[in-house]
Amino acid sequence: MNQQLRNLMLWALIFVVIIVSVGLLRKASLKETELPFSKFDQLVAHGQVKTAVIKGTTVKGVLKEPVDGATNYSTNLPPDLQNYTPTLVTKGVDVSASEPNSSQYIFALFYILPVVLIIGFWFFFMRQMQQGGNKAFSFGKSKARMVAEGKNKITFKDVAGIEEVKEELYEIIDFLKDPQKFQKLGGKIPKGVLLMGSPGTGKTLLAKAIAGEAGVPFFSISGSEFVELFVGVGASRVRDMFEQAKKNAPCIVFIDEIDAVGRNRGMGNMGGHEEREQTLNQLLVEMDGFDANEGVIIIAATNRPDVLDTALLRPGRFDRRIVVPRPDLKGRTEILGVHVRTLKLGDDVDLSVVARGTPGFSGADLANLANEAALRAARLARKGVAMEDFEFAKDKVMMGSERRSLVLSEQDKKVVATHESGHAVVANFLPNADPIHKVTIVPRGMALGLTQQLPMDDKYNYSKEYLEAEIAVMLGGRTAEEILLGSITTGAGNDFEKATEMARNMVVSWGMSDKLGPLSYRAESMPFAPFWESQGRGQYSEETAREIDQEVKRIVLAAKERAQQIIMDHKEDMGRIIHALLEREVLDKEDFEALLRGEEPRIRPIIPPSGPSQEPAEAKVAETSSPRPSATPPMPEPA
Repeated sequence: MNQQLRNLMLWALIFVVIIVSVGLLRKASLKETELPFSKFDQLVAHGQVKTAVIKGTTVKGVLKEPVDGATNYSTNLPPDLQNYTPTLVTKGVDVSASEPNSSQYIFALFYILPVVLIIGFWFFFMRQMQQGGNKAFSFGKSKARMVAEGKNKITFKDVAGIEEVKEELYEIIDFLKDPQKFQKLGGKIPKGVLLMGSPGTGKTLLAKAIAGEAGVPFFSISGSEFVELFVGVGASRVRDMFEQAKKNAPCIVFIDEIDAVGRNRGMGNMGGHEEREQTLNQLLVEMDGFDANEGVIIIAATNRPDVLDTALLRPGRFDRRIVVPRPDLKGRTEILGVHVRTLKLGDDVDLSVVARGTPGFSGADLANLANEAALRAARLARKGVAMEDFEFAKDKVMMGSERRSLVLSEQDKKVVATHESGHAVVANFLPNADPIHKVTIVPRGMALGLTQQLPMDDKYNYSKEYLEAEIAVMLGGRTAEEILLGSITTGAGNDFEKATEMARNMVVSWGMSDKLGPLSYRAESMPFAPFWESQGRGQYSEETAREIDQEVKRIVLAAKERAQQIIMDHKEDMGRIIHALLEREVLDKEDFEALLRGEEPRIRPIIPPSGPSQEPAEAKVAETSSPRPSATPPMPEPA
């Protein structure tokens, strides 16, 4: 018997019980006595009957004096005395008549119908509460999804590029496999592990790999799933989650984006969030309270460790805080190797070259890169993914999709080509700048042209000479417009923003100004101040602020002079590069270096556009060029 049939039988039984109960209660409340007709005729003759209601052969009414303890009576008329009404009237009885079945309808209307409506409404309410898997009155149940032992197929073989992090997590796996190894020496395994890192670096994948390696149940839940519409649900779900975890111990509980529920208590301009704080308090108690959670390891992930509550980070709760960094060159090569396992690669594919051209990419970015390359190879009906497909995918991910439908006029093309050649030439002849990887005047994203620089190796520290060279490269585009075209455009707006920001950081954050010295003049944030004053200002005088502005201006203008001198010394090289860009639209590193040597760039096969149309449609010529985003690698944020 299935669940629906059992529910139907249960509701039918309840309905019958209610009907019988209502009938019994009604009969008990009336206290009606059943009189034989002979007794009823005697009472009529003696004037003891007050009222009589005739319904066919049945007579009901009220007596003047109780009989057998009841004043209400009922009797049945004999067949030969159907016309008994005149006798009742002569004896002063108040006589009335009604339809024989009207009482049944009234009973159904006033007793059965409300019961049916109540049951129907309750049944509808129960069905609505059960939709989506949420059982009625189960708001406080945990929404953690459990992956049973043996069903998680992800292991550390699927995680690459973060070997140091994997080594640190092997200790957790050893404990889950052999807890006696640690307990016999008196050691205790960490109760919680906090994975910190940028989005896409593989924090969630690491937690799944730990569960897959250890072969234990794995509970997964997001921090935002604790707090619900009703008050107290968050704390109840935390309790229920830990109860389930204890029943399945040893196990792993993974809380993704824990900053959604673990933020600092009492912070913010509008005060704390009471429900979220109650949930956090319950989480703190469950992780390290009076009740021991033996065999339950909490793994949490966040990209905002700076906003977490200090009580959550103390030893005994999250004992270990592991930083999951963006992969380096070797790590990116290994990650690409994982993502191309299912792809058919061409003979010319070199993953180390692809990895070197993707500095700062996370694991998710590299997965997207490999997928984009495979999609392009499929569109071109290739038998395998070629190196050119990876190069196309890299440009699409880093610089945006090509906007070949945007047709520029010859004058606009010349301006963009001059601007980009200025960036490229200045970068090439400055020894501390990153080498040129590609120059293009094909509109991508919000930019009409791009100059891409790629470092030879990953950079973790930046020298003063490098920063000054990069500022000069940023100003090379505007400088080339001034010298070669004799006019300036709006295309350098973003270059100026990046150059000014970098120069200001050199002065106020990194102590690279000889005039102001190795001091920090960064503005201090004020979290409790109004939003218009929340950024605050540095603790320095107006005179110092004036000197900071002068130093920033000096650095930027000195960089412009260097760019101007390089462009003046290489006008002929600039002319060849501009001409090649107008003809070919895209120059890679080999083409660019050949032009600087006075040689012709190599001839490359023409690849049809990857979009649905083969020829660009006619479009209105853009009147102004869009601000050009910086193509240089990102600078480190001030500590």
